[in-house]
Amino acid sequence: MDISLEYYRVFCHVSRSGSITMAAEQLCISQPAVSQAIKQLEAALNCRLFVRTSTGVHLTKEGELLDSYVRQGLERILEGESTLKRMQDLDTGEIRIGASDMTLQFYLLSYLEAFHEKYPNIKVIVSNAPTPETMRSLCQGKIDFGVVTTPVEGYEDADLAAVREIRNVFVAGEKFLHLKGRKLEYKELEQVPCIVLEGNTSTRAFTESFLEQRGVKMAPEFELATSDMVVQFAVRNMGVGCVVEDFAREKLQTGELFCLEFQEMMPKRHMCVATYQRSYISPAGKRLLEMLLPGNRKN
Repeated sequence: MDISLEYYRVFCHVSRSGSITMAAEQLCISQPAVSQAIKQLEAALNCRLFVRTSTGVHLTKEGELLDSYVRQGLERILEGESTLKRMQDLDTGEIRIGASDMTLQFYLLSYLEAFHEKYPNIKVIVSNAPTPETMRSLCQGKIDFGVVTTPVEGYEDADLAAVREIRNVFVAGEKFLHLKGRKLEYKELEQVPCIVLEGNTSTRAFTESFLEQRGVKMAPEFELATSDMVVQFAVRNMGVGCVVEDFAREKLQTGELFCLEFQEMMPKRHMCVATYQRSYISPAGKRLLEMLLPGNRKN
């Protein structure tokens, strides 16, 4: 049966009020329109739904049965409308974000703190993963947007907005003081034990590409899962570590580590907010993006 939902809405108002007149007032339509809607519904269902009395109208047994279902359905519809309104007003909702250890710690975290303070009812889910995995999740629709680091290749449908500069550095401890203060050639890295991140990270990919273009082939002594561990291994003189400078900053300031200097500086990289052109972003997600993207920030 193809019955207009409007008929059921009229039916519900008549049932609740017990009056054609009151239902018409509530719906802001005429009494004949209400009566006609009930007649159309009864005809479509082939049963009597109301009995007219001197005090108004009362449900028949068939009407009582239908009313129990219609009430539930309309309540669910109204609940859905209310939830959508709350989402528009940023009173509820969910955001899914992809971020690496670095982008989360050195960029995203402070914004999430401010966002949560302002919109405490919004659920934020952060998937912690390297840039390549985050980009795959973005294009598969598993996250709303990601905060990644360059280089990012092979994702033409993704939009990348640079939000912060970063720099790769090689750091070492006291065991390698003979390298300190010298202007080194990258070729000399082949003569020392190196500590690097695993191969599925943008930092590793960027470093290897840069060195290979200069004829340098690293044979890492250690390949680790996190930049924090690279720093800790370097502090313990296990080798020369390659990390983004932010991770080593504290140890550089205390003097436990120093940066190697080279004849040629490695180019700077960027943290970027990555969105996918085909993805839908919720009102809550759009508001957080306004905070993250420099051109969209509102005071």
